[in-house]
Amino acid sequence: MNRTIPLLAALALAACAVAAQAEEPQAARQLLLKQDVTLPATTVQAKVIRVQFPSGYKTPLHTHEGQGPRYVVKGHLKVEDNGKTSVYGPGEVFWETGAAMTVENVGGGDAEIVIFELAPAH
Repeated sequence: MNRTIPLLAALALAACAVAAQAEEPQAARQLLLKQDVTLPATTVQAKVIRVQFPSGYKTPLHTHEGQGPRYVVKGHLKVEDNGKTSVYGPGEVFWETGAAMTVENVGGGDAEIVIFELAPAH
């Protein structure tokens, strides 16, 4: 009996199994922000807040209870935070320091941001 045919069949089956695994959908992971954090207390209150800005809107100078990452969902926002000015667009993440700041919608249409806030628990 020729042993080459069963060996080739086994290799073909293995190749088909590998190809099938390659076609399965995979989760994509992308690091958007990495920040060392000194928490304001041993217990913090974490908040997730969605804010929508109409075209041309600018916040007054303000602070939030806590620092944390901010994710821009849509639009373009000019952020003045702790003496630094930057413009962020959809999919970008920045770190808000908790210092006095302003946010201005400079994109021409509506803008939206998700705030992840880490504040001292009350």
